[in-house]
Amino acid sequence: MSALVRMRLAGFLRTGRALAPLLAGLITLGTLYGGGRAQPAEAYGVSAVVLFPVLAWQTKILLDVEPDVQRRLAQVTVGVARERSAGLLAAAVAALATVTVALLFPWLVGGVSGPVDPGDRSIPVGLALGLWAHVLVVPAAVALGALASRASVGGAGYGVAVLALGGVGAVVFGLTGSVAPWLAPPIMAAARTTAGDAAALTVLGLSGWALAWSAAVVGGYLWRRRAQG
Repeated sequence: MSALVRMRLAGFLRTGRALAPLLAGLITLGTLYGGGRAQPAEAYGVSAVVLFPVLAWQTKILLDVEPDVQRRLAQVTVGVARERSAGLLAAAVAALATVTVALLFPWLVGGVSGPVDPGDRSIPVGLALGLWAHVLVVPAAVALGALASRASVGGAGYGVAVLALGGVGAVVFGLTGSVAPWLAPPIMAAARTTAGDAAALTVLGLSGWALAWSAAVVGGYLWRRRAQG
């Protein structure tokens, strides 16, 4: 299965399809950090929110690169379960690479504030919370992008609709006082947590919520794959 993961990542890179989401992410982050410096926790919390649709789009592009015939051949060669797992794993690796760029980017452009004094612990705490917020986004974005892929929904128009609804819904249903917050991954709640008091129970609860939401969406993706054949 590792060979299939490498093949899909190689196809994603060699065809140049990786450039579009990477540039979109850099432009978005450049706009975000262009407004002035902020504390790492607050900046990274917002960064994770704006990266969510970018990572979902990146996942869809990666999974759509492979021709349908080649995908069916892979199913015959390694099995259905491994073929689908390889796609999700390749998308997760690509998402983590983009997240790494997003974590380094604000330091390169002066978008975050440094420590006020030698004893200031806001920087390491902010970095830890920022890393958590970005890692929390990865499974949800990969799940949404997989659900929007051609192998899942068939037509490109349906895929765009799934991405748009998922991206907008994550923000709308994630607002404070939402009537159905469970319909969206907790990316907005995570951003609010990084900007406020991040209690350990809150972090654990949001992490469990994100994993449960992602598992449900991946289940929908696998069901759609079986329906598509």
